[in-house]
Amino acid sequence: MMRKYILSVDQSTQGTKGMLFDENGILVARADKAHRQIVNAQGWVSHDLSEILDNTLAVCRDVVQMAGIDKNEILAMAISNQRETTAAWDKETGKPLCDAIVWQCSRAREICTSMTQQDKELVFSRTGLMLSPYFPAAKMAWILRNVLTEEAKGSETRGAECKEHLAFGTIDSWLIYSLCEGHPHKCDYSNASRTMLFNIRDLCWDPDLCALFGVPADCLPEVCMSDSCFGYTDLGGFLEHSVPLHGVLGDSHGALLGHGGKGIGRMKATYGTGSSVMMNIGEKPVFSKNGLVTSLAWGLDGQVSYVLEGNLNYTGAVISWLKNEVQMIDHDAQTQELAEQADPNDKAYFVPAFSGLGAPYWDSDATGMLTGVTRTTGKKEIVKACLESIAYQITDLVLLMEQESGIEVSDIRVDGGPTANAYLMQFQADMADSRVCIPQIQELSGMGAAIAAGCAVGLYDYERVVAGLSYHYYDPKMDAGLRTQRYQGWKEAVNRVLTKGKGIV
Repeated sequence: MMRKYILSVDQSTQGTKGMLFDENGILVARADKAHRQIVNAQGWVSHDLSEILDNTLAVCRDVVQMAGIDKNEILAMAISNQRETTAAWDKETGKPLCDAIVWQCSRAREICTSMTQQDKELVFSRTGLMLSPYFPAAKMAWILRNVLTEEAKGSETRGAECKEHLAFGTIDSWLIYSLCEGHPHKCDYSNASRTMLFNIRDLCWDPDLCALFGVPADCLPEVCMSDSCFGYTDLGGFLEHSVPLHGVLGDSHGALLGHGGKGIGRMKATYGTGSSVMMNIGEKPVFSKNGLVTSLAWGLDGQVSYVLEGNLNYTGAVISWLKNEVQMIDHDAQTQELAEQADPNDKAYFVPAFSGLGAPYWDSDATGMLTGVTRTTGKKEIVKACLESIAYQITDLVLLMEQESGIEVSDIRVDGGPTANAYLMQFQADMADSRVCIPQIQELSGMGAAIAAGCAVGLYDYERVVAGLSYHYYDPKMDAGLRTQRYQGWKEAVNRVLTKGKGIV
């Protein structure tokens, strides 16, 4: 009997994963391929779009061969992708006009700093995002002002041709165009909402924002439901018959969906180098007054949903700092051992503002601080304070999301490497006063996109698939009075490093 599979690609910042999910939504095989991180002397971060495309095709071939399945058993394909990384290519030739500008890259900073307070307010009111070079709008403006101008030197005709055939997009758009027959120029709602050009109320490219950044609207992709059919692909001739590409989501949105995040109030926190905390707020947007951003979660079954999101600069990176810079630990897992051995009553706090603080403080001039140190504070207590700083930062966002949405959080679905740290996860449950749920599977972004595709082609029932996920749980154990005392100490520590006034108390 022939089985059916969803082939899912997770194209992330460090590499590309190819995954096969069976008819029950279970991951049966995975293949990985890293790509180069191109960093120049100015610190600009880029990716080679052709390399990303080649790697995408390679992991699709590899995972099918690894699983030993019949290629005809692939029913549909899905894509989750690194968000905000910006691509530009020629629609006629399919040739990239430059390397992709990675989300981390701040080369478009001056474009944003030159804008007025009125511009910032316009951006936020239409997109739910803070004006920042982090988002694609500024990166696209930089390409228009630099790359195309550079190519056009000595040839006005070439410059005109570039702009006439210019295609802009995020990585999902680049892969859809490159993989699918007829080269459709499309993206999904989740990725569009992260460009800083998309009006999340009216669900269209905003003409005022396009004019503000000088980005022609006809260079931007058609925005589609996340579970729509984006096109058909045979993966460069690898498949005998073309299959539909039916699920596309930004990686954080995919992770939320993979966690079973369709319900209002569902929350996920991804622990990586930094962290993304995301909460489903339903079918109407809520605009934060305290440093959170609002995006579209996805478009599914003909309906869009919204999320509140907070992004932290340094969570897992704190553990790397302990290991690589100050050499207090030899390996990541040692933080759990030392934290468990530390004096539980020690009052040291660590604020990891290595290059400023992100949400909800947004103080780029803040610097890190170890405070509350006493004569009995030693190595173990310092490691404990560093580890706890991760949970405190997540808690800041959880509590703020509850406050601004009016929705009480019952549990937090988490993913990422640091979730293996039992001390951190228990402390997270205690500080947020919520159950912390850790899935057995870590490929949540790719799984979320696969679920969208599988549901679209009738292979999956959403509730049945997510009900099959296996979780390990941490429930709050700390006394309420002690929790309040510890958290208040964290807020006081943060206030010591802020340069733009007091924090949220």
